[in-house]
Amino acid sequence: MSKSLRSWATAVCILAPLPAIAQSATNLTALRGLAPVSALATSREGRAALDANLKVTGDIQSGTAKQPLLLPLDEQRQLALRDAFITDGNATELADGLGSTLGELYQAKARYADYKTFTNIAPSVADLLGYTNNVAKSDSNSGKFFFANGTTNGKVPVSEAAAAILTERGGVADVFGQAYGRLAGSQGADAYGNARPFQTLPLLLAYRGVDYFGRGSHSLDWLHGPNQNLTDSPSYPSGHTTYGYTEAVVLAILVPERYQQMIARAAEYGNNRIVVGAHYAMDVLGGRAVALHAVAHLLANDPAYVGQVRKNPAVISEMSRSTNEAVAVADYQEAVRAARADLTAFLRDGCGATIAACAAADTGRFRDAAANEALYNATQTYDLPVVHPSTANTVEDVSRLAPEAGYLLTAAFPALSLEEANAILTETQGPGGGFLNDGSAFGVYSRLNLYAAAGRAAAVASRKQTQLQPRR
Repeated sequence: MSKSLRSWATAVCILAPLPAIAQSATNLTALRGLAPVSALATSREGRAALDANLKVTGDIQSGTAKQPLLLPLDEQRQLALRDAFITDGNATELADGLGSTLGELYQAKARYADYKTFTNIAPSVADLLGYTNNVAKSDSNSGKFFFANGTTNGKVPVSEAAAAILTERGGVADVFGQAYGRLAGSQGADAYGNARPFQTLPLLLAYRGVDYFGRGSHSLDWLHGPNQNLTDSPSYPSGHTTYGYTEAVVLAILVPERYQQMIARAAEYGNNRIVVGAHYAMDVLGGRAVALHAVAHLLANDPAYVGQVRKNPAVISEMSRSTNEAVAVADYQEAVRAARADLTAFLRDGCGATIAACAAADTGRFRDAAANEALYNATQTYDLPVVHPSTANTVEDVSRLAPEAGYLLTAAFPALSLEEANAILTETQGPGGGFLNDGSAFGVYSRLNLYAAAGRAAAVASRKQTQLQPRR
């Protein structure tokens, strides 16, 4: 089987939560970072944040929030319906962030024929996306039942090390169910805990449209089934958002000329989970932090994240033949370089010009930089209130707390040093004090503003490269 046809998602992965397993070391790190949500009900600030979380989510879902979207609201709802199908095998649903020229080239090559069958751009791109998504997805999925009822799969208790995370923080499970009157197992709630917005909102806007494959669909099909049944799937964190940011960042690094637009696409993708009624604002913020944290550690070649064999329960070829293939990435930075070379060659050949020229030829919804920035800024914190006053009015030194974060920029803009990249991330970081921003290294990732940072990084890198050019 051609490696370019590897699938890192099956119908089971796409349509239902992956079965949970005992938490790995990287899972435990993510759980500790996500755990502040479990203690929100113990403070006045936390309870205010929980109240705001439900209201913000409801306002966005109903359309009363008046968000700065990239499409008219009705069109955005239709896109949210298409985005409900996760194309994690090849990131093709996200690739429109590459622009109307490059995006169309990518999507014509990397596409899904059905839930199981899809193609990729090249083996190197398939391997990079597959390994990256598997790592981030594992971290995100480990939180679902953990924060719902303290188990790995709804029934099996977590390890002592995992259980201690809640105990040490004074946190509890089913925070959303308790806060919003839908306790685990009660009528209309998730059986395990952390019921989703479509189960807790007093009013849910449901609508018809077409799905990713152009077939007639309905938003409820992706909430209650049959396309995806989330009624007993705990809400926190958002796995879709983890996927959206994980693979959008990978594409941003591979095509740095479209870095900011890909980050805007990630923000839109996560926000669309609120639009369709599947997730709260806090779920989206949690999913984003998990993704950025995992990708940064991969880019840093952290031994805890690389050098492993990553394998899904089944791998599907273009002929829908199950195999038992797996990928091991020993040097993630080298894997990025290989994928960039192959993707660049493919896009350049298809466009017939330089990547920079083709990237600039964009007539799609991401052509307006001001609109992209407004969308991203609206999703940075969703204006949720401060929970941690100690970080609210501070500038956190990224190089000290999370030095590997700089690789999110240097991988795309190699003219920058890691120190310069972390300085940019420090200078551009978003508001502090959010429910995850508790002073920890993971908390730093919750306030990174990659949209602003990428703009600054591109300018600095361009200036440095100009200075290095010989004078005539």
